[in-house]
Parts: sequence; structure tokens; C-alpha cells
Amino acid sequence: MTGLTVDAVVIGAGPNGLVAANALVDAGWDVLVLEEQDTPGGAVRTDEVIRPGFHTDLFSAFYPLAAASPVLEGLNLGDHGLHWVHAPTVLAHALDDGRAAVLHRGADDTAAGLDEFAPGDGDAWLRMVEAWRTIRDPLLDALFTPLPPAVALLRLLRRTGIAGALDLARIGVLPVRRLADENFRGEGGGLLLAGNAMHADVPPDAAGSGVFGWLLAMLGQDVGFPVPQGGAGALAGALVRRLEAAGGRVRTGTRVDRVVVSAGRAVGVRTADGRRVRARRAVVADVTAPSLYLDLVGREHLPARLTRDLERFQWDHPTFKVNWAVGQPVPWTAEAARQAGTVHLGRDMRGFVDMAADLSLGRVPEPPFLLFGQMTTADPARSPLGTESAWAYTHVPRGTDWSQAEVEAQVERMESTVERVAPGFRDAVVGRHVQSPADLERANRSLAGGAVNGGTSAIHQQLVFRPTTGLGRPETPVPGLYLASASAHPGGGVHGACGWNAARAALGAASATGRVRRALAHTAWERVLREP
Repeated sequence: MTGLTVDAVVIGAGPNGLVAANALVDAGWDVLVLEEQDTPGGAVRTDEVIRPGFHTDLFSAFYPLAAASPVLEGLNLGDHGLHWVHAPTVLAHALDDGRAAVLHRGADDTAAGLDEFAPGDGDAWLRMVEAWRTIRDPLLDALFTPLPPAVALLRLLRRTGIAGALDLARIGVLPVRRLADENFRGEGGGLLLAGNAMHADVPPDAAGSGVFGWLLAMLGQDVGFPVPQGGAGALAGALVRRLEAAGGRVRTGTRVDRVVVSAGRAVGVRTADGRRVRARRAVVADVTAPSLYLDLVGREHLPARLTRDLERFQWDHPTFKVNWAVGQPVPWTAEAARQAGTVHLGRDMRGFVDMAADLSLGRVPEPPFLLFGQMTTADPARSPLGTESAWAYTHVPRGTDWSQAEVEAQVERMESTVERVAPGFRDAVVGRHVQSPADLERANRSLAGGAVNGGTSAIHQQLVFRPTTGLGRPETPVPGLYLASASAHPGGGVHGACGWNAARAALGAASATGRVRRALAHTAWERVLREP
């Protein structure tokens, strides 16, 4: 590989890196993707780690953002083997008393269930869904395009008017508990919003948590929580096949340990075994921002203010995950949970606040709030007939020493929490596979300390503050280098937008007018990062 020259080198074969590579290949560029692991996909991978016949999604599993993403839709991955499948019910939040708040595939069915918690809450849900349908397309375009998304925002404003736009902006900063209180009298609607908000790391009483809960709940009502048939790895496989069919290349088992900078510009990469690949046009990095800037580029090539800002970069809460092979359907007390692909459990509305306090203070929450996946319920190909391929994950404090004793204690907490709402679950388990935060990082370097979203989703590190205070765009202070990971806007989740935005920036810089845009972009960077 020494002496190899391509138009673009992509560091990392996660979904964002693969999306970026596909976009560049579509433009006629010669593209090489270098991936440290032996299997492409990053945090989108499947394996039989428990026993033969049980297919486990090792990281991410359900993909409402991917199903709604205009970026992934435009790649036509169905032509390359991707097929989405759904559980009969999208989501259930199981309570200890046997009740469950349920997100059904149909909005009317969801509304009917919420009316059982409090009359009128069903109508409140339907009003929320109708408002979502009005703004869906321009809102998703605004979320998934580079900042500033001027065209998408104008389309959105035409749909909402000034008053509606202000209402939407308010949701963007509203705590999810307040959003629930303003819309629902009973607990059910709030559980659907707050449970979905807990997929991110923003506390339920913190500004910005409302928009996460609302967005995921509305996407669940809109496109469901689909899964790739055969496993999460099928999504990565479709991206790789599309790329290779267009002439791109993926080389696994190849770790990049340096971005080569010459005369102030990124001109290629060096691999851990000392080989070099020259990039004529761009280096695109699907790695975390701290790793890119501090490890691969080096402080000597960066403005001092940027490196100082990176020292206060905040990671999202680590994830602890347990995967199970279950010899029978999970014996939920709540009948509705038996048909749900995703089940939330362990906490009610007040409990969410207590859990957030535990995480803030460095305590391991007990009981934990669990996001539980029933993969065979969603896709019967995941395990033998009459069994279930299942997993659960929860957030834990950063800095915990995950000794073997601590790992075993956390598995006990999680299984006890499931047992409370599914008596007999332990007896039905025929095998397990545990992934502590340290295990997650060993399997994927970008999951630093078990953080799966490339940095906190809190409002102080979103938009123009992501990954640090600046422009919130994929361009970096080093010309020719682009950040394509979840550390860039719009952040975590499998939607491909971070990679797509980086590819668009690289293509724009190489266009006839790109020199002017590039000069303006780096002048702006210099102004933002200039020493006071």
C-alpha cells in the first residue's frame, strides 16, 4: 500500500464513513476506506457471540433515524440487499404494576392506549402526531444538512408560520418532563416521551431533553423502530456492497495512526505498520473529535484555542450492555410488551430524575433504567423458532472501575430489573454475553469509555458548539481534512448525515468555486479560534 495515491482516504468504516465514501465515489472520486477492525460497520455489526443460531447486534440495533434519513434513502440501499422489518408493536414501557404505555404502529391505537391512563390523552397524542406530519420533511432536512440549513429552515417556516416556528424552537429547549406535563394528564404519554429521551444522555429536567424524546417518539409513530433483516450488520453490508460496486475500496484490519500534514494541508495518512496513502483531494475521518485532533493530527498543527477547547470536551454517559439467548419468549407481565421490538423498563417518571441524579453524582443507578431489545420479535431470523435473541443496555457513570466483581454486580442489577416485570426471565436464559464500557471501547475505539454518541447530546455541545465552540461544520482548521463522525453535527445515531455532510464539504472545496468557499471557511475558523 506504500506509494498508493487516491482522491480521498476515509478513516473508519462506520456508517458515517461508509456514507461519506459512497457520496465521494458517486462524484467520480477514487476512494479508499481504512478500517482498524477486521469487520466493517463500526457500531453497526452482528455476530453469533452467545451460541450458534442466535444473532446478536453488538452495538446499535433499532434504526428509526436511518429509516427516516433522507441521506440513507437517497442511497437506495434496498438495491444492495438491505430490507427493513418491524415488530408487531413499536415500543412498550413496562411498569412494575403490570401496565404498559405502548407505541403502536398506528397512531389511533397508540392514542386509545394513552386514554386508559387519562381520558383525553389520546387526543393530545394525535395533535402531536398531526403537528409532526406538518413539519416532518423540512425539519428532517434541517436536522441532517450542514449548518446553517437556510433552505430547509425557510421551507419549515412556510409550513409553521412565525408562531409555529417559535413553538418548535421552544420544544428544542424544553425539558422532557415539562413537555409531558404540558401535554398529558396521565403517566402514559410522558413515559413514551421521557423513555425515548433517555436514549440520549440529557437529564429529563434539563433543557433540550424534550426534543430528543419528542423526535424519537414521533419517528417511532411515523416509521417505527425497524431493524435490518438478518442483523444490524446487513446495513453496513449494503453500504459496503454499494461502495464496491461503484469502484470504492474497503481495507479492514488497517489502523490509521497519523494524518499526514504537509505545508499546513492534510495530504494523506500513515498506518500503524508504517505504510502511507496519499490523498490528492481529501482525508475524511469517521473517528471522534478528540481522537482526530489530538491523536491523529497533533497539537502542533492546530490552533491553541482548539486544543484547549478539546480538553473540556464532554463525553456522553457510558453504556453497559448485556446480550441474552432466551430459550422461550420473554415472560412479560404486561401482555403488550410481548409484541414490542423495544421495551423500556425499570423506572417511572419520577425515577428518571433520580437516575439522572445518580449519573451526575457518579453513582451506579439502582435499579437501572433499561432499554430492552427483542430482536427475534422484530425479525424471526435472529434465533431458532420459539426463542428470543435479546439484549438490554443502560447508562452508567463515567470513571467506574469495571472489575469482574463490578461487572457481575451490574449484570445482577439488570437481570433483577427484568425479572420484576418478566418473572421467570432468568430461568429462560440459556446464554449471555456481557459488554462493559471497557469491552465496547476494545471492540470499537470510537466508543471511548463506552460512550456511543461521540460526545454529549446536551445543548452546550450541539449545533455550533459541536464538537467545540465554532462553526459546527465538517471542515476543520486543517485544509483537506473533514470530520465525519458523530462528534460532528448533527451528532449521534445511525443516520449517515455526519458522513454525508463531510463528503459534501470535500466535494464543494474541490469544485470550481470551492477555492473561494474554502478560503472563506478557513478565514471564519481563524476568527473563531483566534487568541484573545
